[in-house]
Order: sequence, then C-alpha cells, then structure tokens
Amino acid sequence: MSSSDDIDNYGLATRGVLAGRRAEWTGTPGHPGAVVNPPVWRASTHLYPDMAALRAHPANEDGRFYYGRRGSPTQWALSEALTQLEGGAAGTVLYPSGVSAIAGVLLTVLRPGDVLLMTDNAYEPSRVMGRGLLKDLGIETRWFDPTDLAAFEAACCERTRCVLLESPGSLTMEVQDVPALAAAAKARGIVSVLDNTWASPLGFSGLKHGVDIVTMSLTKHVSGHSDCMMGSASAGAEWYRKLRLRSQGLGLVVSPDDASLMLRGLRTMKHRLEAETASALAIARWLEGRPEVARVLCPMLPGSPGHELWARDFTGGCGLFSFVLKGGTSAARDALIDALDLFGIGYSWGGFESLATPVDPASIRTASAWPLKGMDAQDCFGVRLSIGLEDTADLIADLERGLAAWAGAST
Repeated sequence: MSSSDDIDNYGLATRGVLAGRRAEWTGTPGHPGAVVNPPVWRASTHLYPDMAALRAHPANEDGRFYYGRRGSPTQWALSEALTQLEGGAAGTVLYPSGVSAIAGVLLTVLRPGDVLLMTDNAYEPSRVMGRGLLKDLGIETRWFDPTDLAAFEAACCERTRCVLLESPGSLTMEVQDVPALAAAAKARGIVSVLDNTWASPLGFSGLKHGVDIVTMSLTKHVSGHSDCMMGSASAGAEWYRKLRLRSQGLGLVVSPDDASLMLRGLRTMKHRLEAETASALAIARWLEGRPEVARVLCPMLPGSPGHELWARDFTGGCGLFSFVLKGGTSAARDALIDALDLFGIGYSWGGFESLATPVDPASIRTASAWPLKGMDAQDCFGVRLSIGLEDTADLIADLERGLAAWAGAST
C-alpha cells in the first residue's frame, strides 16, 4: 500500500481506497499494515506505561493516545482519509451529525454581536440554528438570494463575520457562484463556510474554490447505507486548529464503531455516486418530457437552472434532485408519493435506497421567492428524489405509477 505522503498523486477512486490506512493503524509494530481496515478501537481510558511517559506526552497533538475523547486510530483514520480527499485541507474535525458540524463551525467563527449571512436555500436545520441558537447567543442571521451576488454584497455590513453557503441547495437545487461569493467574502474579511454535502469533495473541491471551511453530513454519501450519523469540517491549518479546539471544548466525540462504518462507506463512495448520478440524469431527462411536470430542478441536466455553473465548477454529481408538478394540489402530490413502491418516504438521502419527499420551501424563504423565477404561480408542489442503486428502469416505472396516481387525484 502506498504511503500517505504520495496519495495526492493518485485519482479520487484510488485515494478513496488508500486514504487513512496508515501502517501503524492497521497492524502492530512487528507487523505493520497487517489488516486492510483500521480495527475498531473502543476506549474511554488510555493508559501510560509510567509517569515519565505521562509527563512527556505532547500537549494536545493529533494522532497520539491521551484520552478517549481525543480519539483513537479508528477516528484518526477517518479524519485523515477525509483530509486526503479534500484538496487544500490541513485537517478534518468529526462531529456526531451534520447539524453538529455546522453548529461547531459557526460557534468557532462567530461571537456575540456578529452578523451571519446565510444563503436562502440553506438546509432547514441551518436556518433554525440562525433563528434559535445563534440568536440566543446575540448573533444576528440575515438571509440572501443564493443566485444574486449583488444581494450578498448589499447584505454585508461592518459586523458581518461569516457567510454560510450551500450549493446546490438540498431542496430547490440552486447552484451558487461559490468562487465569486468566496472571493467577495474574503475581500471584506468575512469567513466563508460551505455545506458541501450534495457534491462531496469528489464532485466539488470547496477549499480549492476559495472557501475557508467546508462542512459535510457524512450521514449521506460517505455512509451510503443509512445506518449511522456523523458530520465533518475540513479547513486549512489556521481554521482547522480553531475548529479542533472548539470541538474539544464542547466535548464532542464520535463513536469508533460509527467511524469504522464511515470508513467502509468511503471506500466505495465514488462508484456509488457515479451510479446514482447516471441513474438520476436518466430519470431527470424522463421527467423533463412528462406532461405532468412543470420543471425539473437538477443542475446536472442541461437547460436546468444552474447547469452552466455546475458544468464550470463541478467534477461530479449525485442522485439528489427535485421536480415541480404542473399545478395540482397537495393531496394529489401525496397520492403520487404514496403510490410509489420503490421510493421510501424519508428525510435523508445518499443511501443505497431511493427516497421521495415533498418540497414546500415557501414558508421558510426569507430573501427569495418560491415558486422560482420563471415558474407559474400554480406550479408550486415539488417532490425531491434521492436516487439510489436500484435499476433505473424500475424506478422510472415506479414514478410512472406515481404520476398516474397524481393525475387521478387531480381530476
């Protein structure tokens, strides 16, 4: 196995196989690299051979035994693997969930009296955080149109400390001009944070596009199996150190068992994403031709909103996209989703199984409208699909049944 020193010379699939597999984490001193996967190290207490060793221990150094909350080789391997996939990162901090990662980052960057600018298509728990936790701490959150650079610049003030981006948005799929927004933020001394869960570092390199900190819900693509939760934040040296210290101060730690499951998912993530992306594109094209559908919101699809930016900046996609029905009612949309056999009804995505949920962003929009520009007012009932690893033809047939149910309930 190649050493971590030259892993950057390989492609993403190879890096996904090699990352985080240090010989000392997959073997013993007499037999380094003895097993393929880092074992699961379960330990709250770390022991020292004698007092001299205890006193000589480095004062908070990564990758060294100290206490269970600081991690063990299983967690260190996952952190290192994610860092090796995120171009430009000095390190990665692990959190118990994606929301915890966003909270951990914002609590590191922001102080009472600061202003946070948040994209209006942000993940709803991020919005809730702005209205609740951050407000309680004396931090003001303002929202801006995700596709309007001028609106972002106009929203900046002398108290603005941070901007939270999400591209594409996980409901309405707007693609932001991340390099332009990150550059505008940097020029004003504003810290830019990107929720990069949709693309992952395999499809978009946030740090290389100018963002300061990249977060991700590992629950989605990295896990890939809908059986564990975790989040991450990757950054350059300055912010990584601050994120790590704040996380330690908050007492955050992830389970080594969950870290092991995440490492397992990471090894196949590129191939799963490629399969899901190909299937999602085929389904998006099929939906685009359906008379029941007013708009397909899939940035990977030529002609879909944001496709030009996606084609310019992204190197990959995923199976998550939305479509908007042509008129109808909420009850008719319920009939569509209820008629689906292969699509589960659930709020996550990125697993091997397909999911469908309603999209109703009007009540949470602050700075941009729903329906989107160019859509008719009556075309407001959306459906979000997370395409899994089932056969594409079977999923299309299932959606055809769902659309027939929608048509029947609309008459």
